[in-house]
Amino acid sequence: MAGKIPTTVITGFLGAGKTTLVQHMLRNANGKRIALIINEFGDLGVDGDLLKGCGIEGCEDDDVLELSNGCICCTVAEDFVPAMEKLLNRDLPPDHIVIETSGLALPQPLVRAFNWPEIRNRVTVDGVITLVDGAAMAEGRFAHDEGAIDAQRGADDNLDHETPLSELFEDQLACADMIIVNKTDLLSDAQSDDLETRLKAGSRDGVQVIRTSMGAISPQMLLGLGIGAEDDLDARHEVHHHHHHDDEDDHDHDHEHDHGHDEFETFQVTRGVVTEVEAFADAVAKVIRDHDILRLKGFAQVGAKPMRLVIQAVGPRIETYFDRPLTDAEKGRANLVVIGEAGLDRLAIERALGAA
Repeated sequence: MAGKIPTTVITGFLGAGKTTLVQHMLRNANGKRIALIINEFGDLGVDGDLLKGCGIEGCEDDDVLELSNGCICCTVAEDFVPAMEKLLNRDLPPDHIVIETSGLALPQPLVRAFNWPEIRNRVTVDGVITLVDGAAMAEGRFAHDEGAIDAQRGADDNLDHETPLSELFEDQLACADMIIVNKTDLLSDAQSDDLETRLKAGSRDGVQVIRTSMGAISPQMLLGLGIGAEDDLDARHEVHHHHHHDDEDDHDHDHEHDHGHDEFETFQVTRGVVTEVEAFADAVAKVIRDHDILRLKGFAQVGAKPMRLVIQAVGPRIETYFDRPLTDAEKGRANLVVIGEAGLDRLAIERALGAA
């Protein structure tokens, strides 16, 4: 692995806290040049924009590449390899690359792609980190809102694997070099102990299970594992085989699409300045309940405040926080992405969010 740039792959379902984990990593990078590849969906690149221009030392706009054409493991030739080449061909390449995958991405095909001729001599998989929503798992679910994951699946026209969440989760565990149980502040010690035991039973021998909340874990624990996962594929074999193509050197992928994409819809709502955060969050929660919205995310200006408000909702759970100063293009408005089952009353939702 000498001379190769290490890459960390972070996988986990929607709502597990991957973006929060990456933000914490950047804030504590101590000068290490970290480039990011964000596998985002939808018209508004929320996850990527949360990291671009974030004001964190060493995090520049051109250090964040968004792959928004669908599941990263299904668009290797079209998106992933060119993105990696773009980073590797810089005059000053990054010290480390971090890939935040979509929750739908199968980790094994992505790791396998590191053996493609274009990049295999220049980059290595330092480690695969699987993030788990501890609170959801303790309640018998894989994610806080599994319906939102189905909506994410329906919005991806390039997805070439139709995978039950249970099987996808097993594959995420099988490929992991480290498992992070997030949101343990919502669990009792007994619940955390039980969950750790179950996760260790479903993973390879020696894989660490680490507990955290709000993604607060030192980068020293995440980066520099030195695994070389692309040379260790037999040990992290897929529990379930989902893809119709097995050869990583075959660039012609025969994608089959019969996933009920018409069952879900996504649209963007633009409105004016928000007056008060708590009242707006309460009003948004009511709109979500009234219209069975699965996922809502975006940004807003609050009054005359110079900082940008981030809104993230998975089902009825809403999180709001100020992340950075507003740009000129963001001032005076709010942009929200709505995801739900087909048949949403778009006009009524736009009116309700506009009046919230």
